[in-house]
Amino acid sequence: MATPQQLPIGVSLTSDVEVREGRYRARVRWFDPITKRRRSKSMAVATPDEAQAWIDEMVSAAQGGVDPLAATMRLADYGEVVMTLALRGLERKTLDPYLAGWRKRVVPALGHIPVRMITNGVVDRAVHSWIAEEYSRSTVKNSLAVLARVMEQAVRDGIISRNPAKVTGWQREYQRAEDELNDPRALALPDWESLTRLAAALVARSADEFAGWGDVVIFAACTAARIGEVSGVRVEDIDRETWMWTIRRQTTPGPGGLIDKGTKGKRARTVPLIEEIRPIVARRLDAAADPTSRLFVGPRGGRISTAVLRDATHWDEVVTKLGFEHLRRHDLRHTGLTWLADAGVPVHVLRKIAGHGSLTTTQRYLHPDRQSITDAGTALSAHLKARWSQSGPKLRAV
Repeated sequence: MATPQQLPIGVSLTSDVEVREGRYRARVRWFDPITKRRRSKSMAVATPDEAQAWIDEMVSAAQGGVDPLAATMRLADYGEVVMTLALRGLERKTLDPYLAGWRKRVVPALGHIPVRMITNGVVDRAVHSWIAEEYSRSTVKNSLAVLARVMEQAVRDGIISRNPAKVTGWQREYQRAEDELNDPRALALPDWESLTRLAAALVARSADEFAGWGDVVIFAACTAARIGEVSGVRVEDIDRETWMWTIRRQTTPGPGGLIDKGTKGKRARTVPLIEEIRPIVARRLDAAADPTSRLFVGPRGGRISTAVLRDATHWDEVVTKLGFEHLRRHDLRHTGLTWLADAGVPVHVLRKIAGHGSLTTTQRYLHPDRQSITDAGTALSAHLKARWSQSGPKLRAV
């Protein structure tokens, strides 16, 4: 196979379109300024408009000296080509976190998208997903910074006209996420009646009044699960004898669309299915085709995400009318954990249900009165440990 020709900077192109067996072959030709030999590139497409669009891209690329393939490159591939240039001048202590942000966050979230299709909105949603995953402020900042540098190189290459990675407002959103972690109880729905009223309103506002949206909302709140985990549940994950759900996976955005992967903590966990939601689960188990069937899908059988639920039910409009302006999809999880804490579930059990890595995170769901008692016990333990370390003797178990 012939090696594709690289367009030199500023060459003049001639073009033509030829019809072959119902396809349109667009071609550009030029003289290499060094060898003086005639070079060419061609592309077969389905319509005359596509042929002309390709020729226009080649002309634009030649004017800027850009490899024509870069115009349609995926972000991951383009970044690999220009990364050295994009990060020039940075010190090593900055390079390492930038490259880690590119590899671990930017590429998984956006790497599959062609450079020209990356917009402010696409970047904004990626940044907010990183915040939702509870990455640190510096991690989000470094990931966004390396993306901005790569996209700035695309501007200089003439592939795009402006840098879409220059998003604003994410720092305020991050602060809101931190406030949420400090007081998640404030984000919970107050009672069962509020939850069922929300579910009914979301169903009524959806285009097809799809009852499944209400089931998803009630199930998420009553299991304190993330929407991605609700989307990932399969029939085989439910034990109908004990009414337990083993959470093994979640559905999240990935290259090419939604993908299934392990839980956030990388470990399976078990949560109870309370009586109020067993009819919802039983009905779906009875209708399931096989053990690997999803318990919850959209009206056309597709996978569910928090964005899908928001758009299909006009979430923001509905919660505002109900007086829950603050409520987001993730707050259904806060609702479930708050209700479990208020029901008297011991904090160590609540931690297992939530899948929290830190007991401190779980303790934020305790009622303030109970939290003060817990803090008193923690303070006593710290005091005794300090005394033991000073005096030498250790307390022996009996």
